[in-house]
Order: sequence, then C-alpha cells, then structure tokens
Amino acid sequence: MTKLIKDRNPYSLTTLFFTEMWERFSYYGMRALLVLYLVNSLGFSDADALHIYAIYTGLVYLTPIIGGYLADKYLGTQKAIFIGGLTMMLGHFLMAFPDLLFLAMGLLIIGNGYFKPNISVLLGRLYKDNDVRRDSGFSIFYIGINLGAFLAPLIVGYVGETINWHYGFAIAGLGMLAGLIQFYLGQNKIIQEDFSKKTKRLNYSDWGLIGFLSLINIPIILLIFKINGFINDNFYELLTLLFTLAIILFLKKKNKINFIKEDIKKIFYIGTLSLFVIFFWVGFEQAGGSLTLYASNSVDRNFFGFIVPASFFQSINPLIIILLGPLIANFWLRIDRSDHKINTSQKMGIGLILLSAGFFLIMYVNNSNASYISLWWLVGVYFLHTLGELCLSPIGLSMVSKVSPKKIASLMMGFWFLSAAIANYSAGKLPTILKSNNIDLFTFLTIMSLVAGIVLISIAPLMEKLVRK
Repeated sequence: MTKLIKDRNPYSLTTLFFTEMWERFSYYGMRALLVLYLVNSLGFSDADALHIYAIYTGLVYLTPIIGGYLADKYLGTQKAIFIGGLTMMLGHFLMAFPDLLFLAMGLLIIGNGYFKPNISVLLGRLYKDNDVRRDSGFSIFYIGINLGAFLAPLIVGYVGETINWHYGFAIAGLGMLAGLIQFYLGQNKIIQEDFSKKTKRLNYSDWGLIGFLSLINIPIILLIFKINGFINDNFYELLTLLFTLAIILFLKKKNKINFIKEDIKKIFYIGTLSLFVIFFWVGFEQAGGSLTLYASNSVDRNFFGFIVPASFFQSINPLIIILLGPLIANFWLRIDRSDHKINTSQKMGIGLILLSAGFFLIMYVNNSNASYISLWWLVGVYFLHTLGELCLSPIGLSMVSKVSPKKIASLMMGFWFLSAAIANYSAGKLPTILKSNNIDLFTFLTIMSLVAGIVLISIAPLMEKLVRK
C-alpha cells in the first residue's frame, strides 16, 4: 500500500487527462476530415489541399508562442485555457457551415495558441522539480491525448465521410465543450495541488475577460483575411518575424528576470532538442496528409467486405498508444529509477530511428509495383511510428516542463511547439516539393529520420551535461 501511495500521481491528473482528451478529440476530428473534405467535397487538387493543410497545422503549432507569452505575462494558465477552449469550440461549430470554413479554421488556430502550451505547463506544476513520477505522469496524460485522437476518426471521420461532412465538424465542437466542462469541474482540486500556487479561483471580472477575449478573435480573423494571400505566400518569412518577436520578448523578459548561467544552458538544451524534433514531426505528420491520401488511393481497404474509410487509419496510432502507453509509462518509471537510465536525448533519438523504420516499410512495399497494397502494411507503418512517438513526444513535454526556467515556462513550451509548427507546415509542403524534383517522399523520410536519430544519440552525452546538476 505504501508503494502504491508513493507511486500515485496527483488527483488533478485525471481532470487534465479528460480535458486534453476532449480537446484532442475535437482537433483530430478536424484533422481526420480536412484533406479529404477539401479534395472530395470542395474539389481541391491534392497539392492545394495539402497546402491548406500545411498552413493550418503549421499555424496551429505556431500560435502557442504568443499564447504562452500572454499566459506568462498577463493571463495566467487558467484563463488562457478557458479562452482557448471557448474559441476552438466556436471554430468547430462554424466548420458546419461551408461559407465560414476559413473563419472557423482561423478560430481553431488562435484558440489552440491559448490552450496548447498552458495545459502542459499546468500539468508540470502538479509535480515537484525532482519528482520521479513526472515522466510517468506525462505518459499517462499522453494516453488521454490519444484516447481522444482514437475516437475522433472513428466518430467524426465516419459521420463526415459517410453521412455529412458538416455534421462531423459539429460533433468535434461538442467534444471541445465536454473538455471545457471537465476543466471547470476540476478547478478546486487543481488549485489545491498546484505547487506553484499560481492557480487561483476565478471571479466575475475574470470570466468577463475570458468571454471578451474569446469573442474578439472573430474580428481579428476577419482582419487577417484581408492579408490572407500574403500569409500563404510568405509563411516562412512570417515565421522568422514571429521568431524574432519572440526573441525580443524573451530578451525583454531576461532583463527583468536576471538569468543565471544554468538558465541559459537549459534554454540552449531545449532549443537544440527542438531542432531534432522538427525532423520527427515532418515525417510523423504525413499521417494527416500524404498518408491519408495514400490510404485512399493506394491501399486495399476491403476488410472482410467492409470498405474501411481512409480516415479510420488515423485511429491506429492512438489505439496503439492507449494499449501500450501504460506499459511504456511504467517502463520509463522503472528505467529512470534503475542504474541503466536512458537520458532524454537518447530516448528521442530512438524515436527518430523507429520513425525511419516505418517509412522503410512503405519504401520496401512500393518497390513491388503492386496496384494496391495490403492494409496491414500501413498498420505496420503506424505501429512503428507510434513506438517512435512514445519515445519522443511525452518525454519532450515532460522535459520542457522540468527544465524550463520557471518564470518563462509557458513561453518555453510555446518555443517547443514552434518546432512542431515548422514541421507541420513543412510536412504539408514536402510531398509537392519532392515530387517536382523526382524524389520519392518515403525514401527521403527514411534516410532523413535515420540520420537525425543517429546524430542525436551520438551527441546525447554532451547534451545531458547542459542540464546535469
């Protein structure tokens, strides 16, 4: 019994688990349908649909830099999460109306910026700095993410593909509403268990601010539409500008915080690992774009007489995480308590190599020149990619929450998601770029992720010296 109490994670992990589960249900519901909806319903070409997908997913992971800064500086994590959730809920409901498609996507992008970095930071506050349960807790939290991601393609994807696209998008909005209710009901326990003591009970003025900032996003998006073409044509330039702005904000904050040498080392450590994470997500995020089109066009989806919807394949990854996540969480806990500890950089390097192995399967089967491949090959690809994800993503979230200087924790989480923003945009653009240069996408991704994994494992001892106490 004593051991069970010692190993037990904070009670509020349950609240954050289900809040994130429903938010991810809404996001992955949208993700499962978007490319197929653009191609099969609105008549976009594959290249144009992937371009829109690239812009959307890139900005989804870019806005957390701003959301993290606003939370650190003005709002706090609590209000930021509520603003983000309400904004995304509105965006999902508006997806049910074809004429409001891009307004809805804009609201989803902005809402995610408020929500995404802050719920992970709030989870990190439930643990003391040296709590060995932290990686285990984040792995359990990651199961919540993937429970939502598993259900979304099966429910939202099925309704959207087979009944009505817009009904599917509306169901995603109901998922976000459920997440907000879950977070609201768990406030008291979160306040009690937050070691930073920054989570406070919200008053009427707080709720007024939350409502105002949620609604003001609509005219902001409409204003952005005026320069929509400029954004599409200059994404990387805008990314550079935003990154520069973030650096300026960081330096401004640095003058007030008086960083010590150890803080600079930690920031460099997070930044370097973020660069390697880009290589992983560029490959992994083919799931919502090129792999979905590959499933639709090149895979024999007949399963005992049932034609499997292409969106269903996006449920394989979260299903495997749900099944293996607890085992992996327990494995990391045991390894981290043993004399054979695998450090963060090594774990992430292994993740990159597993990603490479998955793309190698497609590269191998494509050489058979068959018109359609068995769906089990694609299942194998997702299985290997999922193992790689479990070695990289929850470990990365845990690392940022643990290593970041406390006063810029949300901002650093935003920087972490910046790598995903670059990767998601690049993932959508890469197939078209490589095709125009007669380079096979899956061969390129196999080699790229393998080399990145080997390099990261090689420099792991040097990396870990930066944060060793």
